[in-house]
Amino acid sequence: MKPDITNFVLPFVPKAVFFDMDGVIFDSMPRHAKAWSQAMALEGLPFSEYQVYLQEGRTGSGTVTDVFLAHGRGVPTEEDIKRIYANKSRIFDSFGDPIPMRGMHDVLEKVKSLGLEIYIVTGSGQASLLDTLNHYFPHTFYKEKMVTAFDVKKGKPDPEPYLMALEKAGLQANEAIVVENAPLGVRSAKGAGIFTIAVNTGILKDEDLWQAGADVVLPDMAALLEQLNE
Repeated sequence: MKPDITNFVLPFVPKAVFFDMDGVIFDSMPRHAKAWSQAMALEGLPFSEYQVYLQEGRTGSGTVTDVFLAHGRGVPTEEDIKRIYANKSRIFDSFGDPIPMRGMHDVLEKVKSLGLEIYIVTGSGQASLLDTLNHYFPHTFYKEKMVTAFDVKKGKPDPEPYLMALEKAGLQANEAIVVENAPLGVRSAKGAGIFTIAVNTGILKDEDLWQAGADVVLPDMAALLEQLNE
């Protein structure tokens, strides 16, 4: 039986919040889903938008490798990965600038008012990531408080990204909470032993997030803000 998602009490006092980026900070997953699906179609590989959501959180190379193996194409070469990721990035960029997730500004301001540290833990390898974050959320995100695809050998669902965030923050697992939107991210955070709130901002079923191990599943950032105000 699933826990009541309308109200929850943390069993500890957190010192930091680790946020995923795509589908949490930015409402970018619809664009990523279309871009990945179209880029794989150019390779003759089916990759539905729902499957993209299920795989969200992996590094680019991890995503390409997973799709290749799933369709019996073997392990992709570095050339394959670079070509496909370049096509995916080109398609994604054609959709325009990212849009902040509705309600995220209020959530971040509330987290700051509570005196909690804010970290980004993302599978993205976007070189201009910090500039983009600073454009939409000034004085909120800092390079030393980010874990990206460039920092890890294993992306989500491996716990390495969140273990690295704990190491950077100098915290134990019971001193942080995670805000995620995708099953692989939830698995990564739970593998690191961190209390994980899944906010279902996309097309997934809530059950996908519960099955991944989420401690709480909420429908949107307004619900998260309400919980933070409790």
